[in-house]
Amino acid sequence: MTHSPYLLFEDRARAMPDAPLLIAPASAGLTYAPQGFRYSYGDVFADVATLSKRFASAGYGLGSRVALLLENRPEFFTFWLALNAIGVSIVPINPDLRRDELLFQLDMAEAPILIAISERLTELRDVNPGKVTVVGVDEEIPPSPFAFKAQTGGPDAECALLFTSGSTGKPKACILSNIYFIRLAEWYTTQGGVARMEDGSEIALTPLPMFHMNALGCTAVGMIMKGGAIVPLDRFHSKSWWASIADSGATIIHCLGVIPAILLQMPAVAAERAHRVKFALGPGVDARHKIEFEERYGIPIVEAWAMTETGGRAVTTTAADDYTPGLRCIGRPRAGMDYRIVDDAGGTVETGTPGELLVRAEGDDPRDGFFSGYLKDEKATEAAWEGGWFHTGDVVYADDNGLLYFFDRKKSIVRRSGENIAVLEVEAALAKLPAVKASAVTPVPDDLRGEEVFAFIVEGDTAAAGDPMQRASSLIGSCGDYIAYHKLPGYVVFVDKLPVSSTQKLQRGQIKTMAAKAVEEGSAIDLRKLKAAIRKGG
Repeated sequence: MTHSPYLLFEDRARAMPDAPLLIAPASAGLTYAPQGFRYSYGDVFADVATLSKRFASAGYGLGSRVALLLENRPEFFTFWLALNAIGVSIVPINPDLRRDELLFQLDMAEAPILIAISERLTELRDVNPGKVTVVGVDEEIPPSPFAFKAQTGGPDAECALLFTSGSTGKPKACILSNIYFIRLAEWYTTQGGVARMEDGSEIALTPLPMFHMNALGCTAVGMIMKGGAIVPLDRFHSKSWWASIADSGATIIHCLGVIPAILLQMPAVAAERAHRVKFALGPGVDARHKIEFEERYGIPIVEAWAMTETGGRAVTTTAADDYTPGLRCIGRPRAGMDYRIVDDAGGTVETGTPGELLVRAEGDDPRDGFFSGYLKDEKATEAAWEGGWFHTGDVVYADDNGLLYFFDRKKSIVRRSGENIAVLEVEAALAKLPAVKASAVTPVPDDLRGEEVFAFIVEGDTAAAGDPMQRASSLIGSCGDYIAYHKLPGYVVFVDKLPVSSTQKLQRGQIKTMAAKAVEEGSAIDLRKLKAAIRKGG
C-alpha cells in the first residue's frame, strides 16, 4: 500500500503527467496570480524533484522539520511534497498569527527554517534570530543545524505538525503521520452516496487553509489519490465565489458554516447555477441554511465530523444517508470506527440521550490511524486517551438508525467559522492588559459564523476613561497585539465581578447562559465590525 503523500503523488505523476493538479481561474482574483494558474502533475513533479535535492544537499531529511508560511499558493504544494519525499515534516503556519503566537509555534516545533511568501519576508526576517532562519521560496536554503538522512519516511513517520486549539490555553501541536493522511484521504474519497467520486475527473475547490487537516488531508491528498485537481483559493470571497467555481470546472466544493450563510444573503447571479458541482463538504453548516442552500443552488451539502486528532480513522458523514431536514446530523460513523456515548460518570447512555462521544479504532490498536500524540505533552496525550478511548469533548446523541447528531461541547471552546478557539487562550491575552483585572470568555450563538467570542471583563484601576464602547474598543485593539483577529472578543460586557463557585472557579455554565442573554437583549457591546477592521489592517 502506498503509505505517504509523496509516494502517492509520484505514482500519479508518472501515470498521468499531463493531467491538471493545481488550478485557479482568473475570476478567483488572486493578488499573486491575477491571470490564474494551471499546473499539471508533471509540472509539479519536476519542481518537486529539483527542490527535494536542494533540501537534501542542505542536510535536511527524516526527522527534521521545516515551517511553511506559503498560504494556499502553488509553492506550498511543491515544498510540502518535496519535503515529504525526503522525510521532512512540515509545520504549516497560519498567516494571521501575531508575533507571540508565531514564536510559540516555532519554538514548540523547533523548526530551524521558515519558508515565507515574499510579502512577509521583511516583517519576519528577525522573528527569532539565532533560532529560525526566514527565507523566500527562491532563496538559497540554509544548511540544517544537524545532518539528517534524506529518505522517504515509513507509514508512521511524521508528515506534518498541525496546531489545534485545545481547552487548556495554548494550542497543542498534533503529530500527524504519513499513514494518517492516507487514511483520511481514503475515507474522503470513499464516502459514497452523493459524495461518490470518479478517478481522474474530479476537481475540488477549497477556500480552507492548508494548515487545517480538512484542506491538507481531504482536498489535497484526496485529489491526488483520485488523480483529480485542486483549486486552492486564498480565502472565501463571496463576490467571486460562483465565478471561480464555474470557471475552474469544480465538481466538489468545501465550505464551513459561515459560507452558506453569507451566500444566501447575496443577490442571485447567473454563475450560481452554471456549475458542475456534485456536492459540498460543509461541516458545521446551520441546518436551516443547509435546506435553503440545497434548494437555491442545487448542491447537496454533506455534513461530517472529525477532529485533527481523529483524522480519517474516527469520522462521520451524511453522504449516504437520509435524515430529517432541519436537524444537526453529523452522519454515520465510518466502518472500522468504534464509539461510545457516555454520561459524566462514564456510563453508556440510551439511544436519543446526549452524552460525550468517545472513539477509537476497532482491532488490536485503538490508536491506529489517529494522531501520533501531542508534541512534548505526553501527559495531555494520555489524558485524552483515558481508559483506552479518545475523549472528544463533543456531546452527541444517536438515533435508532445509527446516525449521530451534534448537541453541544464539553470543552471550553468557541467554534467560530470553523476555527476552534480556546477560551483560556483569549482570557490569557486579556490578562496581559493592565486595564483588565479579570475576564471570563465563552461562546455565544452567531447566525453567520456559528459562534462568536464573548468576554465578561472586570476592569482594573488603570482602565481608560470614556464610554463603554470606547473602553471596549481600546481593550480589544490592544488584545490584538497578542492573538489573531478571529480570537478577539466580538462581544464585551463590563461587570463588577464574575460568577465563581465556592472554590473560586468560574461558573462556565452560568457565564454561557448570561452571555447568550446579553446578546439576545442587546445589552452587550458589539465589536464584530472592529474585529473585521483589525483583520483588514493585518
